[in-house]
Amino acid sequence: MENLKQLKLENQICFPLYVIAKEITGLYRPFLDELDITYSQYLVMMVLWENDGLTVSHIGDKLFLDSGTLTPLLKRLEAKGFIVRKRKKEDERVVEAFLTEVGKQLQQKACEIPKKIQQKIGIEPEDLIQLKDTIQKILSKIEK
Repeated sequence: MENLKQLKLENQICFPLYVIAKEITGLYRPFLDELDITYSQYLVMMVLWENDGLTVSHIGDKLFLDSGTLTPLLKRLEAKGFIVRKRKKEDERVVEAFLTEVGKQLQQKACEIPKKIQQKIGIEPEDLIQLKDTIQKILSKIEK
């Protein structure tokens, strides 16, 4: 019977993580709608704002996404004029993503989003940092 308690939803670590991820992502929606991007596209843009000109595989590694998931995201961002994709001259199998001027300008509009999210959540920055650090520790233990 003791083992059955382990299967209760309230005893699972995965469930509150799933719910908080879903809810926080939802908080981003109105701000990202103003930028005409989805949350997944926002993640890609943040990676490129930090390091422009990365290969698709490098972006995928940073975001834990496979190319089958990432390629459609990049195509949509390219269609919106935020990025361009180019094949490497040395190896045409390798595709790199670069920000356009419009994509670079989008960064300025996005700068206020983290502060707005923090205000919506209503939790102290130190608590968020501690939560992020704890999650990062867990991730580092389960990463492949």
